[in-house]
Amino acid sequence: MKIGLQIPDFTWPGGPSRLGADLAEVARTADAAGFDRVAVMDHVFQIGVVGPAEHDMLEAYTTLGFLAAHTSRAKLLTLVTGAVYRTPGLLAKMVTTLDVLSGGRAELGIGAAWNEEESRGLGLSFPPVAERFEHLEETLQICLQMWGDGEGPYEGKHHRLERTLNSPQSLSRPHPPIMIGGGGERKTLRFVARYAQACNLFPSPEVAHKLDVLRAHCEAEGRDYDEIEKTCYFAFDPGEKGEKTGEIVDGLGRLAEMGFDSAIGSVTDVWRIAPIEAIGSDVIPAVADL
Repeated sequence: MKIGLQIPDFTWPGGPSRLGADLAEVARTADAAGFDRVAVMDHVFQIGVVGPAEHDMLEAYTTLGFLAAHTSRAKLLTLVTGAVYRTPGLLAKMVTTLDVLSGGRAELGIGAAWNEEESRGLGLSFPPVAERFEHLEETLQICLQMWGDGEGPYEGKHHRLERTLNSPQSLSRPHPPIMIGGGGERKTLRFVARYAQACNLFPSPEVAHKLDVLRAHCEAEGRDYDEIEKTCYFAFDPGEKGEKTGEIVDGLGRLAEMGFDSAIGSVTDVWRIAPIEAIGSDVIPAVADL
């Protein structure tokens, strides 16, 4: 099993003046410790399950570019991009740019978006839910077209592109891997089967059922279920002195038994660095063969 770090909160003791240096140290340490991915959320206000809206929040793709400069091996992504926050052609260009400048380490994590408060607050696009899923599918189609061999037009219900030129092309071939986040059974998991290389689910009591639904969609789409990477969100709390790493290993073992390949999530007090090091020394080697 592979381990990924998501950084959901930037309200750290050093404050904004220290944030660049602190974030660089977190990224370098996670990269050296063996984390497979480093991810950030795609939010402009903090979300309620993490903290007040007024907590510090960095724009995702600017931050990923910064992280690319301070890492050398970990893959980089949002967990996950709100499909309606950027026009699809621009999003494809942004992920391509990240992929080229990071040496082929970009992934497109994407979902339909859900945070109406921040969208209304900063004037971001936020259509009704059914339309957001239409945007999500068109965005996936446009990104794949831009990462393909041609540069022809695209005509969809919501998006019209006259020339899907993408130069330079991504280093990741045939394209940066696509991870779709969410457990919606009718649309989200069907899109995973149709378009994605990975899914990301929350560890709810229904999570095993979600994998069964994904398998059924793969059968309907003629897709090999085993070629899709199954990732699950996981909150890593190794304890003040690493005393809880055994609990983490046990929890990851249960996910592996269900069929998950990777766990991605936050690390408690990540800015202290020691929790990252504890996971690198005590967890990552212990779950590598699960």
